[in-house]
Amino acid sequence: MSFWEKLLNAVGSTAGNALSAVVEAIRTLFEGDPETRRKVAFSVAIIALSAKMAKADGIVTENEVNAFREIFEFPPDQAKNVARLYNLARQDVAGYEAYAERLSSLCVTCANDCPVLEDVLDGLFHIAKADGLIHEKEIAFLQSVAQIFQMSEERFEQIMARHVSGRDPYKVLGVSPQDDFPTIRRRYHGLVYENHPDRLVSRGLPEEFHQIANERMAALNAAYAEIEKERRAA
Repeated sequence: MSFWEKLLNAVGSTAGNALSAVVEAIRTLFEGDPETRRKVAFSVAIIALSAKMAKADGIVTENEVNAFREIFEFPPDQAKNVARLYNLARQDVAGYEAYAERLSSLCVTCANDCPVLEDVLDGLFHIAKADGLIHEKEIAFLQSVAQIFQMSEERFEQIMARHVSGRDPYKVLGVSPQDDFPTIRRRYHGLVYENHPDRLVSRGLPEEFHQIANERMAALNAAYAEIEKERRAA
């Protein structure tokens, strides 16, 4: 049975309850299968928090819906189930903080700056920027979620730099303009290794979310190329 089928079974078994019950279902149903639990938890995190983020700025645009579909592919015959989960999260009286805390608690193998939770934030940024601009309320929402995820301010700034227009290539790579080029090159190669799409899948990022991995690699490559060009010109 695919993780999608397990996820939808979990949703079905908690019909009529708040999404928090779905989180608990994930915790119990997949207790003996940590890899699948990470994948299911990631899927629920993207659905729930993107719904809450859409509510945060008060507008759900067609571009945002399309961006959601770009990173969240699902079988056409399951569209109603995904929509049901999305609407459940959007309409639930619980605030996004409660969702973020409970979803973060599923990621028990990570300390601060958990890479799986970074994947969640990357997905949310992808959706937020779909209408051409990340609004202030969306940034505040994402920053708050990052704090709940126990993510350092430096790491959050690095993630945000990958998505904003006119991004600082040094921030994207997490280096300083004062660093020498060999240091920057080593950092870049380390990031490429850490963020290779195959490694993202191995740590729990479902294959359906390949768009996140591709976007991240493109941002890293572009930042390194820009710095390399600048240093050569100097």
